[in-house]
Amino acid sequence: MITDERLNELRESGERVRVVRDNLEVNDVVGIVVAWNDEQMMVRKRNRRIVKLDRNYLIQLESEPRQSPTEL
Repeated sequence: MITDERLNELRESGERVRVVRDNLEVNDVVGIVVAWNDEQMMVRKRNRRIVKLDRNYLIQLESEPRQSPTEL
């Protein structure tokens, strides 16, 4: 699970993140972290929609090469 401190860094920097939910790249969510609680986080996508996601998903910067969850 990603820490509160790391989520705050990502929110303040405004960097786009990639949330990898499974092995299919089309299911990734790309956007900016806007809020979170103990179990979920909210990401604003490019189309301005907000998506609630579990904090246990793999979260990485969009600028980095994509990792699949099985590589960890």
